[in-house]
Amino acid sequence: MAAKIYTDKDADLEVLSGKTCAVIGFGSQGHAHALNLKDSGVNVIIGLYPKSKSVEVAKERGFEVYDAAEAVKKADVIFMAVPDTKIPAIFAADVEPNLRAGQTLLFSHGFAVHFGFVKVPETVNVIMVAPKGPGHTVRSQYLEGKGVPSLIAIHQNPGKDAKKIALAWAKGIGGTRAGVFETDFKEETETDLFGEQTVLCGGVTALITAGFEVLVEAGYQPEMAYFECLHEMKLIVDLINESGIGGMRFSISETAEYGDLTVGPKIIDASVKKRMEKALKRIQTGAFAKEWMEEYQSGCENFNALRKVGEAHEIEKVGKRLRDRMPWIKKRNLKGAQAAYS
Repeated sequence: MAAKIYTDKDADLEVLSGKTCAVIGFGSQGHAHALNLKDSGVNVIIGLYPKSKSVEVAKERGFEVYDAAEAVKKADVIFMAVPDTKIPAIFAADVEPNLRAGQTLLFSHGFAVHFGFVKVPETVNVIMVAPKGPGHTVRSQYLEGKGVPSLIAIHQNPGKDAKKIALAWAKGIGGTRAGVFETDFKEETETDLFGEQTVLCGGVTALITAGFEVLVEAGYQPEMAYFECLHEMKLIVDLINESGIGGMRFSISETAEYGDLTVGPKIIDASVKKRMEKALKRIQTGAFAKEWMEEYQSGCENFNALRKVGEAHEIEKVGKRLRDRMPWIKKRNLKGAQAAYS
């Protein structure tokens, strides 16, 4: 059954009229939600720890900034716009002690709630508004009079107004301009983790790296391997994004299409699907969430070691050298951009 799509006519911004909305954190999603809501006429305050680099950034953008605990006390709706791994500690120290009946706690990802890393009092609404795009896109599309498709979910609804608040928030950030889809915390969390791990991030990067290694080990120049296994990936993904898999196949050569249809299923075969199913089971049982939180709490030694291995791979060095010769590719300091909103 197709999901119901909510649009501007289904949401009422007046639901947030007279309410104070606190955004805890001012990172990628936090700054976009806060600015879009502010521009939509909603009263928004920001909650940050005192030494955060984002305090001055938020003030420069016209927000009143408080420490997280004070922001929670002042707010009717509280958005936890901080990383999954940091939510439990911030919730325990600053949020939970200051919650009161009738407030609404909002998340953009269900991880902490679904896997039980936070336990919200039953007198508080718990909702999700999750744009299907990064914060800078949520902001830029809003400024263009458009929006990013978004998900909403209702986990607790003691006030009987949780869905109206979720839809109003989605409208305030521009989501209802593009369409809002209703889900639940379980479905959003488990499908999001699965997609990241097996296809969008883990699957794609592992496939690219393996292809690069096979060509280089077979004696081909690393530059040729980079072009064929990484550089042209964007061309194909853009076609799929714009026109679906069928549209991509229509646009490529018949030779490429025949290779796609006959060789692709031999590479990504039934054994890969079986391993995907195992990855999904680890997500569903909470094993992955437990492992990741334990890794984070123990100092991320293994995580950081894996990062270093990836950063040192030949594909990164070759790619840097080749991208410097491609002036049409927009160069972005993604690490620097993230630090600006930490």
